[in-house]
Amino acid sequence: METFWYTAVALMLAIYVVLDGFDFGVGTLYPFLGRTEADRHVMHMAIGPVWNGNEVWLIAAGAVLFLAFPKAYAAGFSGFYLALIIVLWLFMFRGLAMELRSHVDHQLWRQLCDATFFGASLSLAVVFGVALGNLIRGVPLNRDGYFFVALWTNFMTAPEPGILDWFTMLVGLASAAILALHGANFLAMKTTGDLYARAVAVAKHLRWLACGSAVLVTLGMMFIQPDLRPNYTAHPMGYVFPVGGAIALIVMLMLQERQRDVAAFITSSLFILAMLGSLAWGSYPNILIATTDAENSLTISNAATDAYGLQAGAQWFAVGCVLIIAYQLSLHRTFWGKVPADRTAASRVVSE
Repeated sequence: METFWYTAVALMLAIYVVLDGFDFGVGTLYPFLGRTEADRHVMHMAIGPVWNGNEVWLIAAGAVLFLAFPKAYAAGFSGFYLALIIVLWLFMFRGLAMELRSHVDHQLWRQLCDATFFGASLSLAVVFGVALGNLIRGVPLNRDGYFFVALWTNFMTAPEPGILDWFTMLVGLASAAILALHGANFLAMKTTGDLYARAVAVAKHLRWLACGSAVLVTLGMMFIQPDLRPNYTAHPMGYVFPVGGAIALIVMLMLQERQRDVAAFITSSLFILAMLGSLAWGSYPNILIATTDAENSLTISNAATDAYGLQAGAQWFAVGCVLIIAYQLSLHRTFWGKVPADRTAASRVVSE
């Protein structure tokens, strides 16, 4: 049961990154592609109906982590308390900027909302990448399973690293580049006209930045956390994730050249899923890796709740997953297709 719940949490977080990731990507590209008010309106309409629903996966993943691995939940939330508060503020600023932008018909107000939307989106992409970098590098867990990490120390990975060091910042920047590419692919799938042409052009430039940053993170990861390799040595089947990710990336490049926009977006989603799956495979059975002593690491065994809780939770988990998936499919099906470039038509799409 512990393995089932580990897989469930990892998969839900990966799905969240794919779905909310294109929202972050659109926000990151917002000031560069939204040259006119009409363009900015279309970009808002592209993600406006779905961005709230995408965040359901993050909430659900947190709830499942609390249910199945309460000790890891407690340790992570207390150790990364400052970072989590920053994330919450960024979410609030981003949501307010999107929802309140059209409430005041003044250029200065719209510019403030646009700058907030861009800054919060880019910051969230970086912060979530930094969080992933901390999980890869490990945290200074004590014998009680708790830790404290300063926001930064000397930007080195040892002996007393902060949340921000050269490796976690590298992962954060790579996350921003990959999600920006993901957002550009999403906009190419959803827009028309000049905005579509700019999205396609930006995606072709970003793909090389995303590829380069992914390679650098992989090299850094091999140096920072060699403990990820044994699972691949013992169970070579896991190579399906990194190999599949590389194939998805290559196929995405080919599809972009052929202007197969929907397929390119799907393959960029598969690339993200495969890369996160690679990390989950290498980290298993660890949830939080200890940099102090390997025995202090929180695993699926010592962080899990009792057997009854895991079994009882599985029944409700199945029901919850069906509801979430049905909701997501209905939502994206309703707003499938290109966003009308005309402001009136776009507003009508949302109202329907």
